[in-house]
Amino acid sequence: MLDIDLQEGQPWVSLVAFDMENIRPRILPAFPPISDFHEINIRTYVRHQDKSGVYFLSIEGGKRISCGIAKSLSGLPYRYSQMSRQENTYRSTNASYGDRFQAEYTIGAPIVQKNALDRFLTERYALFQDHGQTLDCFEIHHIEWPAFQLDLKSLTVQYPRFSHLIQGSPAQVHYSSGVQVLAWGRKRY
Repeated sequence: MLDIDLQEGQPWVSLVAFDMENIRPRILPAFPPISDFHEINIRTYVRHQDKSGVYFLSIEGGKRISCGIAKSLSGLPYRYSQMSRQENTYRSTNASYGDRFQAEYTIGAPIVQKNALDRFLTERYALFQDHGQTLDCFEIHHIEWPAFQLDLKSLTVQYPRFSHLIQGSPAQVHYSSGVQVLAWGRKRY
């Protein structure tokens, strides 16, 4: 059973937009037409026993084949959306769900001293997902995410299924240049 993880008594939901690169099972080489794609995940923060991690409410991918393969191999809730990313702009639409995301931004200075909320939201080393009647847990490894200030020029977040969770202006926004992430050891509970 999962418990909602709280930061100073508050639950959090994040929308994280980024690029996946060189995604592949350990035994296969990367193949950019499948291994590289845009992704947006909507996540919350949970605990299982004494381990904290993330739980994905939704994962959108910008390539249909990549979403199909990722969903079949991992059991994660991948679905295809039309996505594009140019310098300082990220867009996604999914007419079937009525979802739309658009951000125009400028990347600012590095955040040298992360606060407790920054660490709570980014330094997670497990991923939990329900899979039928069981709970899957993946171990995650990455170095600390580099973070930069982000100045939003415009933002549209329209996810009708999550309108009760994602409302108004974001409480916190950051940009990261990314890190290499390893996932392994799926356990079923």
